[in-house]
Amino acid sequence: MTDETRTLVRYRLSRAKEALEEAILLLESDHTNTFVNRLYYACFYAVSALLLAKGFSATRHSGVRVLFHQHIVKPGLLSISQGPIYDKFFDYGQRGDYADLTHFEAHDVRPWLDEARAFVGDVEALVASEINRPTP
Repeated sequence: MTDETRTLVRYRLSRAKEALEEAILLLESDHTNTFVNRLYYACFYAVSALLLAKGFSATRHSGVRVLFHQHIVKPGLLSISQGPIYDKFFDYGQRGDYADLTHFEAHDVRPWLDEARAFVGDVEALVASEINRPTP
C-alpha cells in the first residue's frame, strides 16, 4: 500500500468518526432524518476506507455496497450480521434524503447510533490490520 493510499484511508476513517459526532448533535436537535443520513455516511466512509485499503473502489454508493458484500461480508471478514446493518443504513439514508413525507422518530432511531458505532469500530479494526500489513 502506498503512503498516499494510507493517507486517504486514514482520512476516510476520520470522516467516519466525524459523521458519528455530527449524528449525535443532530439527534439532540431532533433532526432525525439528517441523523440517519450521518449514520449512513459514517458507515459508508468506514467501508470505503476498508475497500480502498484492500485495493477496491467504486464510483457509486451502490457499487460500494456490492463490493462490501462481495469482498468483506461474503468471505467472512466481518460477521454476516454486519451486512444487513450496512444495508439498513443505506436504505433508510436514501429514504430520509429522497422520499417525500418521511420523518424518523427519535425513539425509533436512537438505538441505531450504537449499531453504527459498533459497525464503524469493527470496520476500523479491519482497516488497522490492512494498514499495518507489511508491504511485500
